[in-house]
Amino acid sequence: MSLLADYLDRIGADRPLRMDEETLRYLHARHLATVPFENLDIHLGVPIELTTDAVLDKVVKRRRGGFCYELNSAFAHLLAELGFRVEMLSAGVFRDGVAGPPFDHMALLVHLDEPWLADVGFGRHSTFPLRLDSRTPQEDPDGTFLLRSTEDGDVDVLRDGVPEYRLDPRPRRLTDFVPTCWYQQTAPGSPFRRGPTCSVAVPGGRITLAGDRLIRTTGGERTEEVLHSDAAILAAYREHFGVELPRVPTRP
Repeated sequence: MSLLADYLDRIGADRPLRMDEETLRYLHARHLATVPFENLDIHLGVPIELTTDAVLDKVVKRRRGGFCYELNSAFAHLLAELGFRVEMLSAGVFRDGVAGPPFDHMALLVHLDEPWLADVGFGRHSTFPLRLDSRTPQEDPDGTFLLRSTEDGDVDVLRDGVPEYRLDPRPRRLTDFVPTCWYQQTAPGSPFRRGPTCSVAVPGGRITLAGDRLIRTTGGERTEEVLHSDAAILAAYREHFGVELPRVPTRP
């Protein structure tokens, strides 16, 4: 099989016939349902190499997940190979009401008849792509999203009235994100170093393994189960995320 066929198999998707809005929505939702958002390599002591070959090897061949730089750059490759015109965008994640620095997050711009914001690397976010040129509320299974222009020409992305990140609409290259990817892995203040997490979309919600806590959120209801052994934690990674690990990730 070709890498493209392997990638489509990885996300359980059929080879699309048209490169249109319907196909983009389909691939976006399939990716979120099959490729987990996770930071496990950071807690396994494995450096994350931010190159296209390394990311595709991890996501497709080794059937792992990743964080935004890995997931969205992999998805960008898939879309481009299928014939979409796609660009990488830099964003700053809001924390305590303040937007973070450039390259804090990666999202994607997909050019169709209208520009679309695709993002399969933010954890809980929109199930489907968002119209990047719309400034009216956009309803999604995961909330109501609003894109709001700033005075500086950036775009704030809000979910249910809460700002998530500030998007710079200028196209970027994968190499532009390498320094911040390294920072997120190594800096003591990085949110990705607080503890291992792995999360994937399920019908009506998400399932997340945060350390030894297995959290299910469905239809607005949340349940939590504590796993009391390494064997149970490793089994949960396999069962719920399809992730095989050599040992339990721990805090750095």
